[in-house]
Amino acid sequence: MNIKQILAGFSLSFLAIFSQAQKYNGYTLYSTQNSTTAYLMDTNQVTYHTWSGMSAQTGYSTHMEPGGTIVRAVKGGTTPSGAPGGPICGKIQKYDYAGNLVWDYVVAGTDFISHHDICPMPNGNVLAIVYERKTAAQVTAAGGNNAIQMWPDKIVEIQPTGLTTGTVVWEWKTWDHICQNVDPAKPNYVTSIVDNPQLLNINYKQASDWQHMNGVDYNPILDQIAFSSHNLNEWYIIDHSTTTAEAASHTGGNSGKGGDLLYRWGNPVAYGAAGTVILKVTHDSHWIPEGVPNAGRLAGFNNKGVSNSQSAADQIDLPISGYTYTITPGQAFAPASYTYRHAVNGYSSNMGSTQQLPNGNEIICVATSGKIYEVNAAGTQLWSKTLGGQVAQAKAYDSCYITHPAPAQPIITLNGTNLSSSTATTYQWYKNGVLIAGATSQNYTPTSDGIYLVRITDANGCVFRYSTGYKYVKPNSITELELTQNISVYPNPTSGIINIVESKGNSKIKSISVYDISGKLIQSINNVSSIDISNLNNGLYTLQIHTSNGIATKQVNLIK
Repeated sequence: MNIKQILAGFSLSFLAIFSQAQKYNGYTLYSTQNSTTAYLMDTNQVTYHTWSGMSAQTGYSTHMEPGGTIVRAVKGGTTPSGAPGGPICGKIQKYDYAGNLVWDYVVAGTDFISHHDICPMPNGNVLAIVYERKTAAQVTAAGGNNAIQMWPDKIVEIQPTGLTTGTVVWEWKTWDHICQNVDPAKPNYVTSIVDNPQLLNINYKQASDWQHMNGVDYNPILDQIAFSSHNLNEWYIIDHSTTTAEAASHTGGNSGKGGDLLYRWGNPVAYGAAGTVILKVTHDSHWIPEGVPNAGRLAGFNNKGVSNSQSAADQIDLPISGYTYTITPGQAFAPASYTYRHAVNGYSSNMGSTQQLPNGNEIICVATSGKIYEVNAAGTQLWSKTLGGQVAQAKAYDSCYITHPAPAQPIITLNGTNLSSSTATTYQWYKNGVLIAGATSQNYTPTSDGIYLVRITDANGCVFRYSTGYKYVKPNSITELELTQNISVYPNPTSGIINIVESKGNSKIKSISVYDISGKLIQSINNVSSIDISNLNNGLYTLQIHTSNGIATKQVNLIK
């Protein structure tokens, strides 16, 4: 099951053990391009449910949230002049299971437009891939060899705020993480491309449609994003735990690397390293989620993986180390080749998807030929369906996931020396992205500093839901309650500027983090005694104040 379904939770029935030769007991969601209809079909290729007469044509992918709401990348808005010709979308829609339009948001403007894939998240927000214009003057100023207009990609996280409205609450831009080794007098200059794999070489395959991102995925345990590039033949991982300001820099976040690339794979030539090019046109990079064999691997569709006329569905084991990925300086990221490959029964010249299932099977979407099929681990095709059009992606969901909405995203609070989750049916705690064995109670007592999160299930035992990470610093000689009582924040309510004062004067403020009412980290700053939140919307915010003596928590009301 694709990590995009974990975002909002996924079915616990996925954890059951199935025969490898058995069809997966679920329903496959698909919508052909330019269609206003989406379908769920069973493994006998019988239509189980239909969304028809929708107000916009499918531009690329269609995903499902728990409870049966579908999230669509569709055609809409005005395409900017000169924009590339990849699957342009310009709008995101949500339709509930009954077919009611519940969100209809345009992602397009004079110099930007969404395209290709989207990714629903646990907090109800949606990640989108967006082209943004860079003029020829901007390109040459940044060290580009050719004076051409370019459309590098960015990834934005959009929070729905109304039927047709939304707020971009986080974004990451390729343009903030480029390099060049041509002109020392221009920005982004590095003496060695291979020694800077965390940056993209602007002069590698420089073109108007340079990257052509086409797949985006979110890992709630690591708070990281994966995406794939058609033109550069790579899969990438970046840190989502950053603020937007940190995402534009080279420091910050759980990884400490800001928005720099944490990992890249498939084409070492792109950063000057020796090695074999494995990905030859690629789509749909994603993590294999919990509850599925080989969980934690990165997977995707490799359009010319077997040959120029046969595609592959590839998987790799990641060289993960905490929130970063190991690499030998001057060499390519491991592994040298794919860890596992399914030779696809057909060929898709572009688009395409693969989804790993809890019983060890896979759903394969051979996009340009309109073929969807399920295959077991032995390579046996169990069923197939050929559609009368192209379908970019297809994903399977079980009936429990379709029927039951996800519980509210859990929130972690510090009570004395315990971390406590909001109430749920079951709990599982993690530290620094790793499951803590036996930590299955509502409360957990940390023994060391780290980033902790909790996974819960709902009353139906149907779907998983993950909290955001809680950064815990073990107190020294003062309790969190005492520290909170000793610290004052003013003015409160505030119009933007907040000052922090410790009454006993024996604590040094190390950092201040701002969380919104849903528990999402909005802003973070180090080694200051004041913070400006005037750029945020009115409302209640939680300050997590990390000091030399521990953590204090304060609420502030922003009224502008």
